[in-house]
Amino acid sequence: MFTRKHTVLRDTAVPNTREPFEAASPRRAAAARAEAGERTPPEPRIETEDLTPNGLRLLARDPEVVSIAPVMPTRLIEPLPAQPAAGASWGITAVRADLSSFDGQGVTVSVLDTGIDAGHAAFAGVNLVQQDFSGDGNGDVNGHGTHCAGTIFGRDVSGTRIGIARAVPKALIGKVLGNDGSGDSDMIFRAIQWATNDGADVISMSLGFDFPGLVERLTNAGWPVALATSAALEAYRGNLRMFDALMALIRARAAFGHSAVVVAAAGNESDRGTNPDFEIAASLPAAAEGVVSVAALQQAGAQFDVAPFSNTLAQISAPGVAIVSAKVGGGVRALSGTSMACPHVAGVAALWWQAVRAQPLPATGTVVTARLFASARSNVFASGVDVADRGVGLATAP
Repeated sequence: MFTRKHTVLRDTAVPNTREPFEAASPRRAAAARAEAGERTPPEPRIETEDLTPNGLRLLARDPEVVSIAPVMPTRLIEPLPAQPAAGASWGITAVRADLSSFDGQGVTVSVLDTGIDAGHAAFAGVNLVQQDFSGDGNGDVNGHGTHCAGTIFGRDVSGTRIGIARAVPKALIGKVLGNDGSGDSDMIFRAIQWATNDGADVISMSLGFDFPGLVERLTNAGWPVALATSAALEAYRGNLRMFDALMALIRARAAFGHSAVVVAAAGNESDRGTNPDFEIAASLPAAAEGVVSVAALQQAGAQFDVAPFSNTLAQISAPGVAIVSAKVGGGVRALSGTSMACPHVAGVAALWWQAVRAQPLPATGTVVTARLFASARSNVFASGVDVADRGVGLATAP
């Protein structure tokens, strides 16, 4: 019988005191804890299993199981080469990190990407905890993860400021994309679990789920195109539900002391330069409930415009064109993409974590996200910029 690799999300805090049912949910899990008179935080656990259709149905009846999804390929959101803009650190200025009294001290950030060049001067003094989920080993051959990390917490490089939160003391670097920029959904889910368990306050992901790649993989294996497309659609839908369920469990942990802000790039598939109506909606993981999705902006004189490649329906926006950050092997380089916008928001979120902890407020991911959205500026855009393209506005530091 045909088997497929699946990611399984369990909530191991759920009391096993109820009858099995066809599909679990975070809401049912919470209800089960309440019925048992228990006040325990959710305990998400990610597992991987090869399942037949019958095995899938049986596993779904396990009371601990919250969600099951076929493993799906993922890929780098490929950045675009760029020349440095006038004012190499324009993104820092745009989000007003240069005016903020906060620097990320005491905040733990996680970057789930292609790894990091740990020897780069931009990361001197940062406690880098690396974990490889790709099988290619720690370190960054591609350079994408190094560039993104530099924007979030990189120290100055040869007098050039590249980082938003330059005093972040610890970073959890999960390598979820191999040296060729590819990976799979199971790597991401396991990395998110690792990062949250290790105390990440902010998790940044500049990557996407590869729906066309899965269709191609299945057709190359001899599947009819219609069947391959249907299977890929089911996998995408299952992984969306998996992300929604995992994010719900992460948010539920806030009542017990901690939850992370998860940020993701909206994607670069739009092409407004060819046709103003050529807009692609934000895809996974940015499309998942509870994930802060980020669009890319470019300079338009003294104002800002949405980058032509930036996917629509993002929640917030940030600089994403000609962004200068750390380059593998040393020095800096400029890149464009929502991959570059996402770490700007992750860095600003780190500043907001520090700010919230300095105030008499509950220091939770929910509160930090609310501050992040409430402080976004909407009066900085060129005429004609659609709110659906730029979200609540330009991310702004406290």
